Amino acid sequence: MASPAQQLPPGWAAEWDQNAQRYLFIETATGRTQWEPPFPDPEAMLRAPSASPPPAQSHHHTKRRQYAPGQTQAYYGADTIAPPGPAYGAVPAPAAATQPQLFTPGLAADGQFAQQQMGAGVPPAQAPYYGGAQPEPEYINAPGFGQGPAFQPPGVNALADQFSQMNMGQKGLRLFTTNLLTAPPDPLELHRPPPDIVLPPNSCLSNSPVANADPSYQRCTLNAIPTSHSLLQKSKIPLGIVITPYRSLKEGDDPVPLVTDTVIARCRRCRAYINPYVQFIDGGNRWRCCICSMSNEVPQLFDWDQVRNQPGDRWARAELNHGAVEYVAPTEYMVRPPQPAVYVFLIDVSHNAIQSGMVATATRTILENLDRIPNEDNRTKVAFIAFDTSLHFFSLPAGTTDSSMLVVSDIDDVFLPKPTDLLVNLTESRPAIENLLSRLNDMFQDNHTIGSALGPALQAAFKLMAHIGGKIHVLSASLPSVGAGALKNREDPKVLGTSKESALLQPASPFYKTFAIECSRAQVSVDMFLFSSGYQDVATLACLPRYTAGQTYFYPAFNASRTEDAIKFAHEFGEVLAMPIMLEAVIRVRASKNLRMSAFHGNFFVRSTDLLAMPAVPQDLSYAIEIQIEDNITAPFVVLQTAVLHTTCFGERRIRVVTTALPTTNNLSEIFASADQVAIATLLANKAVERSLTHKLEDARDAVFNKMVEILSAYKASMTAAGAGASAQLAISENLKMLPVLLLGLLKNVGIRQSAQIPPDLRAYAQCLLTTLPPQLLVPYIYPTFYSLHNMPPECGTVGEHGVIMPQPLPLTSERLERHGLFLIEDGQTIFLWVGRDAVPQLIMDVFNLPNYEVLRGGKTTLPVLDNPFSQRVNAVIQKTREMRRGVYYPHLYVVKEDGEPPLRLWALSCLIQDRADVLPSYQQFISQLRDKVNGSTY
Repeated sequence: MASPAQQLPPGWAAEWDQNAQRYLFIETATGRTQWEPPFPDPEAMLRAPSASPPPAQSHHHTKRRQYAPGQTQAYYGADTIAPPGPAYGAVPAPAAATQPQLFTPGLAADGQFAQQQMGAGVPPAQAPYYGGAQPEPEYINAPGFGQGPAFQPPGVNALADQFSQMNMGQKGLRLFTTNLLTAPPDPLELHRPPPDIVLPPNSCLSNSPVANADPSYQRCTLNAIPTSHSLLQKSKIPLGIVITPYRSLKEGDDPVPLVTDTVIARCRRCRAYINPYVQFIDGGNRWRCCICSMSNEVPQLFDWDQVRNQPGDRWARAELNHGAVEYVAPTEYMVRPPQPAVYVFLIDVSHNAIQSGMVATATRTILENLDRIPNEDNRTKVAFIAFDTSLHFFSLPAGTTDSSMLVVSDIDDVFLPKPTDLLVNLTESRPAIENLLSRLNDMFQDNHTIGSALGPALQAAFKLMAHIGGKIHVLSASLPSVGAGALKNREDPKVLGTSKESALLQPASPFYKTFAIECSRAQVSVDMFLFSSGYQDVATLACLPRYTAGQTYFYPAFNASRTEDAIKFAHEFGEVLAMPIMLEAVIRVRASKNLRMSAFHGNFFVRSTDLLAMPAVPQDLSYAIEIQIEDNITAPFVVLQTAVLHTTCFGERRIRVVTTALPTTNNLSEIFASADQVAIATLLANKAVERSLTHKLEDARDAVFNKMVEILSAYKASMTAAGAGASAQLAISENLKMLPVLLLGLLKNVGIRQSAQIPPDLRAYAQCLLTTLPPQLLVPYIYPTFYSLHNMPPECGTVGEHGVIMPQPLPLTSERLERHGLFLIEDGQTIFLWVGRDAVPQLIMDVFNLPNYEVLRGGKTTLPVLDNPFSQRVNAVIQKTREMRRGVYYPHLYVVKEDGEPPLRLWALSCLIQDRADVLPSYQQFISQLRDKVNGSTY
């Protein structure tokens, strides 16, 4: 119920007078006081009686407080459960007070019955204050609050439970059922935010809209957590979180607030960080942890403003208002002083690498991006090692432009040829580095050596930097063939499409995993850039980034003489070099009692049961974690908190904390209504890839299909009238209606698709993407975007209020292709421009500057920018497509003619996942299979 303090006009404050047992109103500007409420309008005067009922005198009720119905027992029944703070995220309290105080069964307004059953009203000591308009804000809970069981009128709990089931006591999520057979997928659905997180009243200290972390940092598959494992099992929805703790900031994104005063309040028992969901008790001198309910002292300097050197406003602190915050860590969070950023470049200079133009493009890109490499404190160190079947080190003494090459041919026992000048300060040796990069390609121009000593080169780089840690960028254009880690070509077309294919996706040599774990211990991370025209065993080489928290980039058949290839690699490599990385990181996810992190997916090494070691955390890499419910949850809400301890690339130790609070429910309909289809698809993509490696590709596909059948069966059995019988419909909740098409896209993705034509390297690289892309990039990768350009509205492709206006996305079916049209299909990695065979010459002239369709050539291309509005709009749409998502990827553009080369046509059409392709079903067939399975499983 609203207190008068919450309804005051600006410039007024309210204080509870203990002697008079009523509110005293203070005009803050003049200090004038009065007993009458200062209402700004006559309408408010009419509401006055209901706004402030007199506090009850009965000692039973002096410590009572409004909670959601059905949760009273949770608060008062057990001493260990903390009473919540002021409301945020549910029905706002002031609104409730405007309802009349009469209770009519069946006509109750939202939240009204809850107010009545809570009786006497808001206790004075608990009036929530957010802004600091009061001279001396009272803290949230009076001393001793909730320490003993309060008087509970008999039968109220049962009534409250009934009303909460009817969604009267507290506004829960509404469940809407849709029939998949009659509701075709709408691509716009995927741009909607996840279901609302409806927390119980008073669970949050702050009324800030960002008290829960933005879903782009952390999102859960369910936004209402089942109170028991059996209830979760009944819904069949997998429980897990998808975290992208270090996502890049696009224009308009708010940065993560930084707490610089090194006052870090943590729970003594579970080591959780203070956040908007804790409670202040004991007059504000202590706080109760929202994860383990431990009572902790508030640090002495918590209420002190160190910048102004005066008392500060506790409620303005970032960690009490933001779900994502970053702290500058004091020295006790450091094992050693923050190390400088170190970049070691391993460049393949064998014949293939030189001929493809990879070396020239790479050295030019490094040279052009030297100023973008993080080096704010001038401590960054770099080294260059070239390798073919020997290792070529470069000595780069400071203060000169000279560099000398030292060749080590003994690759069986790798050693450093010189103790100094190999790993050098970027600023001090800049002239020598620039000189070397401009000459490196010419030095090896006539190199005819075929072969690659990648393993020994990695060992040399490790020796060079192991005492500091840092980043190894490997640029390799051939299969490692000599020395440690040598690999053989194991590509066998006869195995493709059979049950033995998954063996090709597993590492062929233990060297890379063993070496990666050594790197992880020494805080060394590896990024792989792979360029081979032939087989390169991506599956094995991707082990290095997987266990060292790096990333794999693959450029099949790279040839720099095609400008598109050179531009794509230069753009992506340049972005990777300029990326501000987190170094020496460890991540731990803490969760409320009875929730346990049970499985981890992504690029890292699990150091202990729940500590993820990451020598470097790149931006926009995603990690998926499965959660298990171990015992019944009695708390009204749970908290998931991810903490990342890391060193910035400019030498500052920091902790990023991402907190998400989610309500609990024992109501199956709320579980379905709160399910986040994008998070579920992301988690299932990670699980499918893991299963394809531990079992077979077929098992991974079956597991995805069966999970969809289970969810639909559970929904039909518990949420529809059909129950266990057969049904002509295929029902699912409105918020999950895109899940079947997302999973169909996953089943048709190169990573796990049933096919005998996919080379193992392409499949292994697709699996790397499936397990690392954040949801924003993963969704288009499994459910591409499809636009019609020839008839897009005139404003599309022009600049609007929020940048370039994009056309409406179309469903992914070739039924939408028109023979005279121009269409764009993109999945975040590739853009296809589909040209219909009857396209009019004017369209071809306006877009490609060619006289007609016949002379247009298909394939990789760069679109000309012509002096006509349509060309400029099409280019703007393509440019926006390349820029609108986070991540370093720069998709190639392919022109696809309707009657052009069959492989290119089939590749583009494979993106239209709602069509039938090869042995894979269309969306309608897939839905029919699901319905038959759902109905069949009930006989």
